[in-house]
Amino acid sequence: MSSQYQNIVTSVPLISDDFDLRHLPADFYQNPYPYYHALREQTPVRKMPDGSYLLTRYADLVHVYKDARTFSSDKKLEFKPRYGDTLLYEHHTNSLVFNDPPLHTRVRRLIMGGLTPAAMADTEPGLIKLVDGLLDQMENKNEVDLISDFASAIPVEIIGNLLAVPHDEREPLREWSLAILGALEPAITPEFFAYANQCVAEFLDYLKQLVAQRRLHPGDPKTDMLTRLIEGEANGEKLTETELLQNCVFLLNAGHETTTNLIGNGLVALQEWPEQKARLIAQPEMINTAIEEFLRFESSNQLGNRMTTVDTQIGDINIVAGSRISLCIGAANRDPLQFPDPDKLDISRSPNRHLAFASGIHQCAGMFLARLEGRVAISRLLARFPDYELSAAPVRGGRARFRGFLSVPCKL
Repeated sequence: MSSQYQNIVTSVPLISDDFDLRHLPADFYQNPYPYYHALREQTPVRKMPDGSYLLTRYADLVHVYKDARTFSSDKKLEFKPRYGDTLLYEHHTNSLVFNDPPLHTRVRRLIMGGLTPAAMADTEPGLIKLVDGLLDQMENKNEVDLISDFASAIPVEIIGNLLAVPHDEREPLREWSLAILGALEPAITPEFFAYANQCVAEFLDYLKQLVAQRRLHPGDPKTDMLTRLIEGEANGEKLTETELLQNCVFLLNAGHETTTNLIGNGLVALQEWPEQKARLIAQPEMINTAIEEFLRFESSNQLGNRMTTVDTQIGDINIVAGSRISLCIGAANRDPLQFPDPDKLDISRSPNRHLAFASGIHQCAGMFLARLEGRVAISRLLARFPDYELSAAPVRGGRARFRGFLSVPCKL
């Protein structure tokens, strides 16, 4: 293991009474894992200064995921005071991930029909061609950035293909996505709030035109996700215009940043654990278990949220109805009661029942696609450039909820 590796927990800090997700310590963003361990050991059901609760134990997260009636994903009550009557509020309260049945059921059924393992297998040849093309371009450079030159370019193209977004219209998608998802961070500035709302407006204006064109010229609903969402199910159960537009935004957002993070986090972790990199190069058939370990070790999405609908109990803590719950996925995926030696990267780890894709009815609809993109991207880069190495310190994204890199300078 490299001596510069920063994720090993060498000491567990004493968590002070004023620990607050909205005002995190400066060193948290670079390495949150000592804090996660301390929270799990000292106060695993932690009451925040704003009255919400932060959960860090694996078993507690599974309990919440499995009880969707008690722990609601509907964000209307939570987001109204935060976002007000804005486009951010409209977006996040209409998207698949922040809703309960029946809206969640209707939208998920439509989306999942186009994201089955069989459907994803049909996308693999095009994905391989895309990845190989990016690697060809990188080969001609003295130095590359594994995020901008590689990881971030893959999901934008794949989700763009699923929605049949014209190639020459995809450039703004990443910036819009980063801003809209960034508004979900525990704390944001007024300036960023205004910018994120502007990005929603621009995104919606673009999608209205795209949807209008697709209504005039439908694609094949088996391969064109936008046509599928427009037409709805055979029984005529269609989405409203707002539901349609906001879930197109959701698809482009959710399929973008988290997969970029998976690829970037995985490639950096391999560089920092050279013995694991050597194993994967020698045994490329281990890529499937390696992807699961990258998802566990550096979860792309570190935080989830729920709200209690009735009085309940988590562990020995009584929690009243209407309480906000933060689910610390990053902490649960390093819980030693579930994962032996959790701070070690082990690409052969099995079993590996991580929660990177959540669990229960809200398990990530795009998990098959994310795994496919990660598998193809990382395995083909390793096969082509096995001696890649970091040329400067990677730059973290500075987010608590979505953990990834803004930049990973690299020599091939």
